Amino acid sequence: MSDERADDPPGEPTDRPADDLTHTDASGEVRMVDVGDKPDTSRRAVARGEIRLTPSTIAAVEADEVGKGDVLATARVGAVQAVKHTWEAIPMCHQIPITNVDTDFAVCDDRIELTVAVETTGKTGCEMEALEGVTTGLNVVWDMVKAAEKDDDGGYPDTGISGVEVVAKEKRALGGDD
Repeated sequence: MSDERADDPPGEPTDRPADDLTHTDASGEVRMVDVGDKPDTSRRAVARGEIRLTPSTIAAVEADEVGKGDVLATARVGAVQAVKHTWEAIPMCHQIPITNVDTDFAVCDDRIELTVAVETTGKTGCEMEALEGVTTGLNVVWDMVKAAEKDDDGGYPDTGISGVEVVAKEKRALGGDD
């Protein structure tokens, strides 16, 4: 199977198996992938996830009646900050120039869904940044509403983050005017 990886020559797929590890060298040592010879391209990644909450908590979020403040505004800031700092949290992630971050919340009866789209122009993708944005944004929601979600024993039986995944990934060659 042919699969292009970050450490392959630019534009040249290899016959390496898809499960071959790119973050280890021949001796098994962990390393950052060298992307220096790859051409800059326009890249976009979209990730999504959701947090399950009780209906009363959802109502409080919608009415902006959570004691800590505006839940979705705070979660949006947290998601964007996480995107910008992904390289500090994921050991082998490259620091990339983020050109755009879009966050979209969908408030449902029993959950809040978060979609984060990240764009960059560079030598490597931005999937990890999108995933970090989603997980941190959802963690911020949890932190903002945890007092309302906590049961009498201090647990969170009705609260949970799930479905975190990359839902889209694009890579385009740069045009003359980009």
